[in-house]
Amino acid sequence: MQRDVKRVDWDNYFMNIADQVATRSTCDRKHVGAVIVRNRTILSTGYNGSVRGAPHCDDVGHDMEHDHCVRTVHAEANAIAQAARNGVNIDNSEIFITASPCLTCFKLAANSGIRAVHYMEFYRDERITVYANQAGIRLDYMGGRARK
Repeated sequence: MQRDVKRVDWDNYFMNIADQVATRSTCDRKHVGAVIVRNRTILSTGYNGSVRGAPHCDDVGHDMEHDHCVRTVHAEANAIAQAARNGVNIDNSEIFITASPCLTCFKLAANSGIRAVHYMEFYRDERITVYANQAGIRLDYMGGRARK
């Protein structure tokens, strides 16, 4: 018996997981999730939240500077830190993020060996395009693609 069920493609599979990871976020201003992958294998995940052991925005409020909450560590930085903490090599990997990285996180990803950045929503900083071109890192906006 043949099934007519379509399987989600790999990129959407990993982005769907990033969406789920974002539900762990502890900052209600924006929930962001990240998944680092190499050869279709998940290496690390991260979400935006307070420094390990520190109070969460959701519990004590936001620490705002220039209209940006600085209490949180960004999702992609947390995914990279989680890999480092566990001795996981992320060289030549790709990252799936529910929102495009800020410039600082983009540079961190680039210097960590991440070769492709997939994101659903563009968020804030167009300079990542210039840096991506200079560093040979592929940016992939997935917001226009159908997801299941």
